[in-house]
Amino acid sequence: MKLLQKSYFGKVKMIYIDPPYNTGNDFVYKDDFRDNIKNYHHITNQTSKSNTESNGRFHTDWLNMIYPRIKLAKNLLKEDGVLFVSIDEHEENNLTHVLNEIFGEDNKITKITWEKGRKNDSTFYSESIEYILVYAKNRTLASKFGKWRAKKPGYDEVMAKFNNLKKKYNLDVKKIEDGMKEYYNSLSETNPAKELKHFYRVDDRGLYFGGDISSASTSIPDYEVIHPVTGKSVKKPSRGWGCTEPEMLKRIADNRVHFGVDETTIPLRKIYLEEAQDYVLTPVIYKDGRAATLTLKELLGKSYFDNPKDHRVLKELIEYVGCEGEIILDFFSGSASTAHAVFDLNSQDRGNRKFIMVQLPEITDEKSEAYRAGYINICQIGKERIRRAGDKIIAETDKSDLDIGFKVFKLDSSNIRPWDPDFENLEKGLFEQLENIKKDRTNEDLLFEVLIKIGIPLTTHIEELNYNGKAIYNVAFGSVLICLENKIDLEIVNEIINIKPDDFETKVIFRELGFINDSVKTNALQILKKNGITDVRSV
Repeated sequence: MKLLQKSYFGKVKMIYIDPPYNTGNDFVYKDDFRDNIKNYHHITNQTSKSNTESNGRFHTDWLNMIYPRIKLAKNLLKEDGVLFVSIDEHEENNLTHVLNEIFGEDNKITKITWEKGRKNDSTFYSESIEYILVYAKNRTLASKFGKWRAKKPGYDEVMAKFNNLKKKYNLDVKKIEDGMKEYYNSLSETNPAKELKHFYRVDDRGLYFGGDISSASTSIPDYEVIHPVTGKSVKKPSRGWGCTEPEMLKRIADNRVHFGVDETTIPLRKIYLEEAQDYVLTPVIYKDGRAATLTLKELLGKSYFDNPKDHRVLKELIEYVGCEGEIILDFFSGSASTAHAVFDLNSQDRGNRKFIMVQLPEITDEKSEAYRAGYINICQIGKERIRRAGDKIIAETDKSDLDIGFKVFKLDSSNIRPWDPDFENLEKGLFEQLENIKKDRTNEDLLFEVLIKIGIPLTTHIEELNYNGKAIYNVAFGSVLICLENKIDLEIVNEIINIKPDDFETKVIFRELGFINDSVKTNALQILKKNGITDVRSV
């Protein structure tokens, strides 16, 4: 999370996390929060303590775990970005206080209640409820730039039928309306398109239904409305008209008022399906938790997770916020349901959403089915789920051009040797420091550390160019040119000048001790400066 701060500061539209719920044994905690590398190895070696309820710091340890992560996560959100956090009753109250402190109470959007299916083994009420707490970085901007609408179930099916009837009957309104009535009557009561059966009337603008045209108050002055055919005043609604006379005349001129066959019928306001296709969701989800387990089992042969999140629910959340072309982050990735949701939604609407999944490589139990299947840690399960989910979506949709690619990075210590001298053997320490890059690290390892430190996203286009057996990395089409080789000479420098784009400035980065000698290094800096490259750095 800290490493992502520079490259992804203020770039993430939506964060969804499903952290441990602190049920007693579902997470391990760290005794020392000061030394990150030490704690990283502490957790991945599974030597941390289980946070059992008998622990006197039961809630404190969980809060110490979650607080700094959410604090860092807020930095990554765009100003109109939104955070979703799954939780149950064990820490819901404490988590609310954390989010109120970090995001501010004014930026709370809602608390979603997720009913995951009845559990008859409960003593009092079924313990089948989870929550999703939703907070915005800036509630005003989130409402302005977010979508916050869902498409009415059955809308696509109804519009497909309507378009087929238009084509079949060549815009014959009577036949199209009769066809729509027959279509609705043929649907089962459980078909969501049945809920749209009142949208059967047709004009040149599309499908509509006649809504109430009356007023909710008596404050609008009375006036006459003339029937366009009979020329007589139409019957008025008992509560009066729902708009002023100038507005009514405007609606009539725009063909947005439905008149009866004569003046004895109260007119109706035309409400078009295309204009009313979206609606605001209620903060309640009904989705059986077993569906997510079944999905994972179908993909991997086994579920391997006791409570994986349903990617279909996550897909609906992502779509509801409106994340087209945006980055979605999940830093408790687990089974990688969020990545699956992004792939699925992109295949549905040809979107270009991207995901970042973060997960500690927690070791699987040697007695578990996951371990016996070859998954040594849970990251391996997540990676395989992403691969298979992408392949399955392409196979089912036949969209072979769908982007299902992803990169995998493993957290490690810096590639650069730290200055930590042994004062009892200072001479040895000085000689070791002559080579500042660790011996077991590759140029590619160093490349990505450099990119993160200068704030370049990890998915930026990188082209590896080979010149006289040495690699030059062309990052972001010439924005950054990097050579991390040893024995760099002026020919490499001149090749970098040839690669340099003409229409924008370039940053050049070398290995600190990569030049053949100091004279070549000095000349290289002058040559680059002469050719307009003034931002030259070393690592």
